[in-house]
Amino acid sequence: MKRTILSTILLCIGVTMMAQTPFGKGRMKVSKVARNAVRIQYTTDDAAKEDLPDWLYVKHDEVKSQDISTQIDAQGQTVTVKDKNGKPVFKATQHQLIDGQATLAFDSPEDEFLFGLGQFQDGYSNVRGLSRRLTQVNTQISMPMLLSSKGYGVLWNNYGMTEFNPCGKSVRLEKAKGEGKKEEVDATSTTGNKKEVRERHIFEAELNIEEAGNYALLLDVGQKMARRHNLCIDGVPVIEIQNVWLPPTASKIVMLDKGRHKLTAELTKDDQPTVYYNMVKDETVFRSPVATAVDYTVFVGTPDEIIATYRELTGPCPEMPKWALGYIHCRERFHSSQEILETANRFKQEGMPVSMIVQDWQWWGKYGWNAMQFDETYYPDPKALTDSLHKMDIRLMLSVWSKIDKNSEVGKQMERDSYYIPGTDWIDFFNPDAAASYWKNFNERLVPTGIDAWWQDATEPENDDLAGRRVNNGRWSGEQVRNVYPLLVNKTVYEGLVAAGKEPMILTRCGFPGIQRYGSALWSGDVGNDWDTFGRQIVAGLGVQAAGHPWWTYDAGGFFRPRDQYTNQDYIERMLRWIETSVYLPLMRVHGYMSNTEPWNYGDEAKQIIANCLKEREQLRPYIEKCAERVAKEGYTLMRPLVFDFADDETALRQSCEYMFGPELLVSPVTEPGVKEWKTYLPKQKGGWTEIHTGKHYDGGQYVTTEVSKAYIPVFRRIKN
Repeated sequence: MKRTILSTILLCIGVTMMAQTPFGKGRMKVSKVARNAVRIQYTTDDAAKEDLPDWLYVKHDEVKSQDISTQIDAQGQTVTVKDKNGKPVFKATQHQLIDGQATLAFDSPEDEFLFGLGQFQDGYSNVRGLSRRLTQVNTQISMPMLLSSKGYGVLWNNYGMTEFNPCGKSVRLEKAKGEGKKEEVDATSTTGNKKEVRERHIFEAELNIEEAGNYALLLDVGQKMARRHNLCIDGVPVIEIQNVWLPPTASKIVMLDKGRHKLTAELTKDDQPTVYYNMVKDETVFRSPVATAVDYTVFVGTPDEIIATYRELTGPCPEMPKWALGYIHCRERFHSSQEILETANRFKQEGMPVSMIVQDWQWWGKYGWNAMQFDETYYPDPKALTDSLHKMDIRLMLSVWSKIDKNSEVGKQMERDSYYIPGTDWIDFFNPDAAASYWKNFNERLVPTGIDAWWQDATEPENDDLAGRRVNNGRWSGEQVRNVYPLLVNKTVYEGLVAAGKEPMILTRCGFPGIQRYGSALWSGDVGNDWDTFGRQIVAGLGVQAAGHPWWTYDAGGFFRPRDQYTNQDYIERMLRWIETSVYLPLMRVHGYMSNTEPWNYGDEAKQIIANCLKEREQLRPYIEKCAERVAKEGYTLMRPLVFDFADDETALRQSCEYMFGPELLVSPVTEPGVKEWKTYLPKQKGGWTEIHTGKHYDGGQYVTTEVSKAYIPVFRRIKN
């Protein structure tokens, strides 16, 4: 007993102690940063000094609190965090900093569920044991924040690329002999619409497993963007995701027997695929290859308490404008002011509610990419356009990029002043002067038009263009700040709008912890439309919520759509399910590539169903507005993974697509074709549940099967005693 007491130090206030580890001497700093949060920083004498701003936190003061305590062993390696009842909820077993690579490992028992990390396309809600590479890319938003079913949360404080549960073993797949399969696709690019011919090939390898068990696999195609994720083991498909664009990696957990296994993957011609693998262990690991410290924050409490404190430290959400909470109509794209006004008038004539219309890219026309100047041939008077929409009680959102044509008037200024990330067309927002110049042009050229909301597209930046480059006049490597670019883009626009006396509303394709303080909403990027993609978007959105960001949506109907979308009944069925679910998303928005997405283009039946969805959203507005107030004032979460309300119900935690929408509504999206009934798990709940369309009452703690029609999905109202 004496040995145990002597080998640990109980910390109730901020403390810095020396730590002797197997890797050398270091310092462990423990700071209570909130009532229920502690920040832990481990560094060594030979570590590079941090010269980056603290972009993540807005609150730094230490506090005194009995709601959380921290215990550290004498060697300064094992850190145990306890809740207000003295119960250990988190135990870190490794803090390692070697040659600028930071590693944190903490216990993760088999019965734990972990949620968060942002938006990923692998379909996993519970990420315990999963291997992910946290980079920013179209359809993937990396936010290194986790929520545990065990009553804690962890925020990994690093701006660079991060490996989550990195795999120590790998095998390279080699291209098999033979001809590839060619296909032509309609694709987007940083220069606009284009057709692209792609060629698929088979890649092969052999995997030797020394011990049977569950294995985390990470497929890396070896390019900045993938066109397909595909992997078969012994002829059995384990990964299959198709889209025009995909992140470079895909993740999976599989059970593998001891022995040799054949890997095959059908990927594109120029891919150089590698499969990384590790046996799943009872621990979770964060590893960043570019770091100056092991730096993380642990929160304790309920999920709502954890997220509220997370936002207290990284910045509260401003209240979302009420006019943004109705239906947002978008397509790729409107070609003129006249098209926008004709569409707005048609919505009014049809009696369909619409709150905002969105002008997607290329409104700059002859002036060059994002020249911040409308092509007057098609947009003769932007102020008259917004005034006309405002008279109809409709707002206008405009797509504005962080990329500017260097031959445009604004681009020439930026080029002259060296405000681009070297070797790219992206503005260097890490350079305060470049950010100020961007905002000055934005404010002078666009804000006076009366536009209400701003779509900051491709804020990753696209194609991972920070990798291998330096920013802020060479001061920092892009690897140091690889994931934080979207935060700084949104900071620039938000702070500029506030200073100009405007009510900011920003939609952006990528994010990072803290971006909620800039009034930013995220969406899931340029995704496909198939059933599997639809289900994965819901799971991806719930990952964003668990990572602490409340405002999220998707392109209802899918961004990439079939060429016969207006008559293809299979597609129309899918589109309707996307739209019916979007009624119950934080923001409701339809969008589609090379598409006129208006409801009247899809036949009378679809038109009526969509019209009813828009009316249903409008009827929900008071409920959504009340929840939005709580988001701003209490740090509340509107789209709620079931761990928020039912952390003690293990069956509820296993549901990947169900979620609570506010405090009362359980949403059960229909993610399969041709169904007339749907199975839903109703969490344990004393008062039970009532299905809102039929009025039928059900007890909680059971699976129920309910009838559904083409016109609605199951939604259950929570009945409290």
